[in-house]
Amino acid sequence: MFMLFERYLQTSVFDDLAEEMVVLTGPRGVGKTTLAKQVLTMESNGLYLSWDDRSHRRAIMDSSWPEGEALLVLDELHKWRRYKKWLRDEIESHGDRLRFLVVQGGELEGQLLDEAVRSYRLHPYSVGEIAPANAGHLQVDKEIPIGATGEPEALEALLETGGFPKTFAAKRAGTRKRWRRERLERFFGEDVRDVAPIRDWASLELFAELIPKMVGKPLSLNTMREDLGVSHRALTHWMGLLQRLFFVFQVRPYAAESIRALTKLPKVYLWDWTLVSDPKARYENLVAVHLLKLCHYFQDRDGLSTELYYIRDRNKREVDFLVTWGGQPWFAVQTHLTDHHIRTPLRYFTDRLQIPWAYQLVRDGQRDYVKDGIRSIPADRFLPALV
Repeated sequence: MFMLFERYLQTSVFDDLAEEMVVLTGPRGVGKTTLAKQVLTMESNGLYLSWDDRSHRRAIMDSSWPEGEALLVLDELHKWRRYKKWLRDEIESHGDRLRFLVVQGGELEGQLLDEAVRSYRLHPYSVGEIAPANAGHLQVDKEIPIGATGEPEALEALLETGGFPKTFAAKRAGTRKRWRRERLERFFGEDVRDVAPIRDWASLELFAELIPKMVGKPLSLNTMREDLGVSHRALTHWMGLLQRLFFVFQVRPYAAESIRALTKLPKVYLWDWTLVSDPKARYENLVAVHLLKLCHYFQDRDGLSTELYYIRDRNKREVDFLVTWGGQPWFAVQTHLTDHHIRTPLRYFTDRLQIPWAYQLVRDGQRDYVKDGIRSIPADRFLPALV
């Protein structure tokens, strides 16, 4: 059905290790450790150590390193409070012969070291990863190189199973449900507890359970504060925590002088779109993850300023997504479940903001046509052209 290739970041991570330390982050269960071990196999001399393993922990603290030039893969090191100073000392002492690949579950906060550090964010599987891409070379500020055929099976599989390796590979729905439950239990029971003291665990978990129902809608923490009976400060802290640990991400509205844009309320999406039950919202969430993956890929690999927004003005005209490069519109995306005429807001904002390319992505449809400069296309043809 599908041919699975090496993860899309493997070559970039390996190449960057020749010049600087690399930090690999991403959601729990997305395959960070597997990718790091794959990179390790590309080296002639190396060692994998995890802070979660007691015997490995002692080796880390004793600096029991291989002889000669080697690659060290250090997993879950952020759980050690002294790790930043310790890592700085190790690089100062052994940086002439050792290279470091650090794997951690949360976003890199602040400056880790004085030396150069390259950070990569690993995303779930996308259509372009699990299905053979027939698109051309993807470049920023250029039209998306859409291939001649689509990948409907890949899209439907991802919508059903999610983009996490274990759920995608599982053949039984019950296995996928069990893994998702275990993943959430470990996320709240270990990851969240490791990074922040939480007094009101019941309200935090209820907050997390409400988020899937808010996907695709402008998010008002004030409204949620009233429903949950907690302070705005607590909700802001929780949202920041869930973002830092790759449970959710926010897409902010795009602001420009040519439109009367709303500039405050973001939209929120989940890294695991299968937690969203509504079909339309789940599909929109999947597209959001694909577009964010594209932005992060160019940011992390090439240092380019690619960002993801949505567009909404005070007259409630709205477009789901806008990808920018260097602060300027690159392309816009509107999602639809079924084949539909091109919506007026997409036309309006494309003209008003001078967006070079605009796409209407239809989940269940076969037509591919252009009208008024906007292309309506099946999503299974568009998404393989991304990362």
